[in-house]
Amino acid sequence: MLNRVTRRCFYTAATTTRPWLFVGLGNPGEKFKGTRHNVGFEMIDALAESQGIPMETVHCKAIFGQGFVGEAPVLLAKPQTYMNLSGESAGPLAAYYKLPLSRVIVFHDDMTLPCGVLRFQDKGGHGCHNGLKSVIHNFRGNREFTRLRIGIGRPPGRMDPKAFLLQKFNAMARDQIDAALPEGVAALKSILAKDLTETARCFNKEQKYKHLSLPT
Repeated sequence: MLNRVTRRCFYTAATTTRPWLFVGLGNPGEKFKGTRHNVGFEMIDALAESQGIPMETVHCKAIFGQGFVGEAPVLLAKPQTYMNLSGESAGPLAAYYKLPLSRVIVFHDDMTLPCGVLRFQDKGGHGCHNGLKSVIHNFRGNREFTRLRIGIGRPPGRMDPKAFLLQKFNAMARDQIDAALPEGVAALKSILAKDLTETARCFNKEQKYKHLSLPT
């Protein structure tokens, strides 16, 4: 009954305010849970848990939830297509809800950032990230969407990057990610309550100082 009421309120709000679509990238299944490539899923889960948004349905090939962050209607999705085909879920979701890409934020892992450092990026290429490559392809080549990049660090030595991505975090890295998740949630809540551009700018500045303070 409560879910029906929530859905009714959501659709009422969505007729006056466009919802935001947040898409976390990752691979489905227990085998990949806790791996570096799945931090996008973890950020979705952290936000959903903080706001009491159930992730109980499947929609457009994604584990899906909808609800509110403050007064802002949000759609949360974890594509179940495997990473390299993430766009087969993200593209249809944006189209189904008739959302401009200015209302879409994609969460993904990033090896160019130190582990636990977050960064908003308002547009750009895929940076050899196959999940992003698929998303851009299914957005018909449009790159004008925001990304929340989640730093996972670089593979040590000559380790194969693919093996590194599919490896679980060690204890220290796990602690860094666990500390970063609530920081990301707080930033996303601020974006929804205030302004994307200004909030992202201030957040990125804070994260830059965090980056500089990390041990090398």
